[in-house]
Amino acid sequence: MKRALVTGAAGQIGTELVMALREGLGDTAVLATDLRDPGAEHPAVAGGPFRLLDCTDPDTLALRVREHRPDVVFHLAALLSAVGEARPQDAYRVNLGGLMNILEAARKEGFAVFTPSSIAAFGPGTPPDPTPQDTVQRPTTMYGVTKVAGELLCDYYQLKFGVDARGVRYPGLISHTAPPGGGTTDWAVEIFWAAVREGRYRCFLSHDVRLDMMYMPDAIRAALELMDADPGRLKHRNAFNVTAMQVTPEQMARAIQERLPDFGMGYAVDPVRQAIAESWPRRLDDSAAREEWGWQPEFGLHETVEDMLTQVTLAVEKSRPAHRAL
Repeated sequence: MKRALVTGAAGQIGTELVMALREGLGDTAVLATDLRDPGAEHPAVAGGPFRLLDCTDPDTLALRVREHRPDVVFHLAALLSAVGEARPQDAYRVNLGGLMNILEAARKEGFAVFTPSSIAAFGPGTPPDPTPQDTVQRPTTMYGVTKVAGELLCDYYQLKFGVDARGVRYPGLISHTAPPGGGTTDWAVEIFWAAVREGRYRCFLSHDVRLDMMYMPDAIRAALELMDADPGRLKHRNAFNVTAMQVTPEQMARAIQERLPDFGMGYAVDPVRQAIAESWPRRLDDSAAREEWGWQPEFGLHETVEDMLTQVTLAVEKSRPAHRAL
């Protein structure tokens, strides 16, 4: 990989992926794109080239590709689970229409594609613990439907046209760099900001729903390592299960209380997001990723909590106005 283009670069994954790519490839080698300009101070804009891009517009996409000449496109632009339920037609148009445009551009221009799938690609009929790499996929959300269809599209373009399309099925992701974007696991980000700022948090999921989770540094590393993997070793190529930890909101709260003893947690369950969470697997079997390209997570629950609280505390302190001495 020498030159990369990232769609959805201002999002939760994109923000940190762009920074990691620029650190490895150089600032000018990575073109960050998004539907909206996130502002001059955003890492996607401040750290190197940034251009506006609506992935549902194939003409503008073709222009950006020809301008930058990437050998890999990381296609992250999508509407997430809770937003997708509120706007299913938009989720279908953006998630599948945008991916089809990316794959068509890859077929014509010859670049490789990374596109993330999700734990949401599974449904209540899937074996929940552990969920095999190859198993029944009957999701009950529009977001999940688009992820299953996206996996199949990537496989089709690889088999039919030789497009090097790869991806992972991410569990819920935890990050301090960018705000969450309307997903069912947003609570696992919001809880840290609330803990540092107010000392309490009201969770929209029940205390005992167990979810597969991953800290963003592991998620970024998974994407980079998969795209660097020897294609000859990849039997699946697309939609690898990856996992790092399994955690309930109550367990997360207790881990935070080890650092912040006065932190308090309440609950106001959102029926829509609760139903989505209950339809997902409890633990993904990521043995295929481990065997085919050496996947190994580095952050468990306590390592994640330690680093998140440190980083969020620094960010909150930095944002507070300085008081002038009299």
